[in-house]
Amino acid sequence: MSATTYKCPNCGAAMSFDSATQKLACASCGTNIDVVDYDKYIKELESEYNDNNNEEFSSDAGEYDGDSSENMKVFHCQSCGAKLVTDKFTSATFCSYCGNPNLVEERLDGEFSPDYVIPFKINKDAAVTAYKDWLKKGILTPRSLARNSVVEKISGIYVPFWLYDYSANSKMNALANRVRVVRRGDYEYTYTDHYRIYRDVSANFDKIPADASEKMPDERMDKLEPFNYQELVEFKKGYLQGYLSEKYNYNAEEIEDRTKSRAKESITNITRGTIKGYTSVVVNGNDVSVSDLKNTYALLPVWMLNFKYNDKNYSFYINGQTGKIVADRPVSIKRGIVFFITVFIIILVILMIGGLYI
Repeated sequence: MSATTYKCPNCGAAMSFDSATQKLACASCGTNIDVVDYDKYIKELESEYNDNNNEEFSSDAGEYDGDSSENMKVFHCQSCGAKLVTDKFTSATFCSYCGNPNLVEERLDGEFSPDYVIPFKINKDAAVTAYKDWLKKGILTPRSLARNSVVEKISGIYVPFWLYDYSANSKMNALANRVRVVRRGDYEYTYTDHYRIYRDVSANFDKIPADASEKMPDERMDKLEPFNYQELVEFKKGYLQGYLSEKYNYNAEEIEDRTKSRAKESITNITRGTIKGYTSVVVNGNDVSVSDLKNTYALLPVWMLNFKYNDKNYSFYINGQTGKIVADRPVSIKRGIVFFITVFIIILVILMIGGLYI
């Protein structure tokens, strides 16, 4: 296995993907290059090298060290030679010594090669600002969570997702009543009409997502939706430069029950929504079928921060495309006591003033 860094074609420094320009950027000389154009550049180098040397092109990649446990692997950073220690699912990481991004190529090839990716649109500065603003909105949130030692740990990670397309059908039977009240002179008449209702509704669902990472909590990832799938682009490894990434822990078949359940619930709600204009409706039968159309493997952008407060773990997530926040908010007991005392004093003062002028 090897770890790879994208080198600047101008000065040779490591490049990272810039969410603002949506291009690979070199912090050293300021060079910007489109991800697709960079791949063409590499292929041209490979072709030129092979023509001149009549042998296979070898990239400047760090080799697998072989010093590993069952769940951890050790590589060499191609920039400084330091050891990179990753778990067996990490596909993009950083060197702790020189800070340069590295890709574990074999975890992005073959069956692990994503079909699509949504590139980050929110950079780290914007993610940090969103986090600090979120802290300020919590009256009882501990201010210690704004320390640099906490904030600097916020990380951008491409989370592996399976996106499923389904064709669904619902055949629904229901009993409904429509109540009418008619007044004639001094009398009021109530009429109740009874109906048997049948609906046969079909719909196609595109790209129902399910995260395929063991580390990411499903509930949190579901709440980060929706992603704008109009911005899905063909996967290129250059988009991962400067970010963390994982390969999937679960294949498409292992987690499909989650998305099929969502498709069944959605088609049921759509069908039930067509039964309108009745006083009461009781559904007494619903035959739902869901057929697979296709599934695709995609990497979706998430900013993540895990922190501990009072020996309890908390998480903060930002949708790296839309900026939607999903987070746990810890409560400071000290701030809660101060807040309670302050409110109590204010109320007491108001009551006293009101009593003086009665």
